[in-house]
Amino acid sequence: MQYVRAYPLLYDKGIIIRYTQKQIDKFNRQKYITELEKISKNLFRMFRDDDVCSQSFMVKFEQLKKKFDEKAEVHLDSEYHQQLKMYIERLYQQTCSVELFCDKSFNDIREAEMSNLNRLQKLKNGTSYKKDKHKSKHQNEDWG
Repeated sequence: MQYVRAYPLLYDKGIIIRYTQKQIDKFNRQKYITELEKISKNLFRMFRDDDVCSQSFMVKFEQLKKKFDEKAEVHLDSEYHQQLKMYIERLYQQTCSVELFCDKSFNDIREAEMSNLNRLQKLKNGTSYKKDKHKSKHQNEDWG
């Protein structure tokens, strides 16, 4: 097994822990996905809050997007994460990249974008339910 990087642990008598490239890739992938989900949660919170104006929305969204863009891009296997990334890119183009984005425009898209985020959340949650082959076993358990 080939080790790529070594990071000394100061709290443990100078023992060096080595990470494989696979471990480093997994760590970067997790950070990338966490950042994607953080953006979606913040977007939903801003759309839901009536006190948020278009200006504060754009400032916060640009901060989140900038931090996300700093992460090394990784391949996303899950359909949910692919859709989420495309959604964030599209929304950024429609809001922050447009010169005439005002409070009226923001209020016009608010409900529709909350629905889109909910749809994405359903896509994510759809994978956590039991498969059909397991449902039939438990469906008739209360008989008899």
